[in-house]
Amino acid sequence: MTAPASDGGTHLIGLISDTHGLVRPGVHRVLAGVELILHAGDVGGDDVLDELALIAPVLAVFGNTDPPGTPRLSAEVVRVVGGVTIHVSHGHELGSPTPAKLLERYAGDVLVYGHTHRQLVTHVGGRLVVNPGAAGPRRFNVVPSVARLTVTGNVASSVEIIDLPA
Repeated sequence: MTAPASDGGTHLIGLISDTHGLVRPGVHRVLAGVELILHAGDVGGDDVLDELALIAPVLAVFGNTDPPGTPRLSAEVVRVVGGVTIHVSHGHELGSPTPAKLLERYAGDVLVYGHTHRQLVTHVGGRLVVNPGAAGPRRFNVVPSVARLTVTGNVASSVEIIDLPA
């Protein structure tokens, strides 16, 4: 597979998942300045998407708790940013998602998923797998979080997981 051409710039992408109907106030601060927000499912309604759209344009996938057929949600999102192909799915379609299962099933330089509510950043063979954690109501004894992905040239140069105030 030939890599898409880079535009040579630097791009900052917000990654969020498992909001379950809640946009925490800290999300506005930590995602300020991103050019795009990718939501990895369990959104919890259009109000969440509308609130996130105040920060930047939003593309979102449905999760296992989102009603089927919700018009603003897709089964998957594939977006090329600065020459880097980013694939987003919720992960529930794989049962218990793991980096190995995601890498086997999906193409892309960066694979973003949710479902587990657990933060994860894994580099495998030049590819990146990211779970930004759960940004919504606190569950499963995890700290709410989001992530910021930086794409420079045609490389996903860094990803930062950012904890949100509970």
